[in-house]
Formats: sequence, structure tokens, C-alpha cells
Amino acid sequence: MKRVTIAVLLAAALLTACSKTEDHSVHGGVQSTAPEGHGQHGAGGSAISANDIKAIWKTGDGKAQAKQDIRLSVEIQDQSGKPVQSFDTNHEKKLHLIAVSKDLSYFSHIHPDYKGDGRFDVTTQFPAGGDYKLFADFIPTGGSAMTKSEWINVAGDAAKQVPVRADDSLTKSADGKEVTLAFDKLQASKEATLTFTIKDDRTKSPITNLEQYLGAVGHVVILTEDAEQYLHVHPMEEKASGPEAKFMTTFPKSGVYKIWAQFQHEGKVLTVPFVVKVP
Repeated sequence: MKRVTIAVLLAAALLTACSKTEDHSVHGGVQSTAPEGHGQHGAGGSAISANDIKAIWKTGDGKAQAKQDIRLSVEIQDQSGKPVQSFDTNHEKKLHLIAVSKDLSYFSHIHPDYKGDGRFDVTTQFPAGGDYKLFADFIPTGGSAMTKSEWINVAGDAAKQVPVRADDSLTKSADGKEVTLAFDKLQASKEATLTFTIKDDRTKSPITNLEQYLGAVGHVVILTEDAEQYLHVHPMEEKASGPEAKFMTTFPKSGVYKIWAQFQHEGKVLTVPFVVKVP
């Protein structure tokens, strides 16, 4: 998987933010955006919600520079500034970090190390200059699953911008695999089942030995084209091994969405992007 210079979500003094931090929450295994300061409670109501938590981002030295290693730290605190000390393990990690470029052409899913006292560190890179958005998923012990996000700017030569347009075909070839995405229905505010079918790209034989990736047959991240609405979706049958992997989610509004599906086969993680238009 590519490394991201997540130099990112900034320490206010060290990076230039492009917009305010957003709060998100997770419900029923599907992560969705929530208005800032409004977190959803888990089953039975949790003591800690997204409204109670803030993330402080810092880079090691100065502004993030494209194609250069940079150490990123994110500190998870309560609203009084006290570090959150304990986090639940969620799909084998205490924190998942998703980084995307503004045009959504770049995607990375990485995992900072927990250093204690609410701090997570990672050394990574950004591929080009420009604006990036970072999403940090985590569960403070005793609270609901939540996400903190931030826009950041990275110095360096910018990559050519790629328009976010709905795909003509929902069959993609990547790393020797053919992956097809199908929906039972595709409509805003309606529950939808996403079915990914994975085959060998050359022989078209179904792949039935997918490996567990972060404790599941696969993971799916979905963003609106402006990166303001975020969904992190887990499979309906986590121990499935292919050729089908099914996920269920609800697209919150009409519009264009980019979908990244991740699977693991023969020790290699496969990331396959799709773009759909939701009526």
C-alpha cells in the first residue's frame, strides 16, 4: 500500500488548514458523517461521544513537503485538553487513518502507532503538493466509534487534477484481479447492498481464497465528491472468502460518490476504486 505523507491534520501552528475539523460517528458498523459537535451513541448509549473528543495534529518539523518523509502525531483529547488514555481495538487497530487528495485520485489507508497518553505517531509521505483530507477512525474506551477529519495543504509540485466522474462500467481490473461491483438498488437515503465479485483477471476463475484483511474479508470507504460525507463500511459476513463480498450502507444524499474497496489475496492488499452517481 502506498505511504502517505500524512503530514497532515495539522498542528495549528505547523500546517495550514483548509477547513475546520469535522466530527463523525459510527452506528451499526457503518460510519457516517454527523454535524460538528453531534456524535451518535452506541448501543444502549455510550458515555463518550464525538462531541466530547477533539484531535490535535502535529508535524515533526514545519510544513509538510511532497515526496519527503514526515512524522505526524495526532493527540486525542477530551474537551478540557486531558489525553484520552484508552482505545478499543477495532479491526485489529486502535486507529485507522484514511488520506485522500482533493480530487480523490489518491487514497491511502494507514495505521499510526499508539504511543500512550492519547498520542498516535506515523512517518509517511504525500505523493504531490496540494490539498489533502485526513480521516482518523477510533473508539475511545467507553465511547462510540468516531472520526476526526481535517484538510491540510502540502508543499511541492501539484499533480494534474482528475475529475470525479461516474464510471461507465463497474468492472475493474487491478493487480491481476477482475472486480465487479453490483447494487441491489441505488437510491439516496435507502439501505443498499454492495456486492463485490472477485475473479482472476486472466482466467476469469472465481477467487475463493481471499484472506482476512484487518480482521475481515474486506473494507470499503466511501466519500462524496467534495469529501464532506464519509462512510466506512464493514462486510456483512466478515469471515467470507470470496468470490463475493457483501457490504450494506445508506448513501445520505443524491450525488456522486467515490468508493474504495480493499481486499487481500496471497499476502497482497488490493485497492479498487469505483465512482457512482446516486439518484
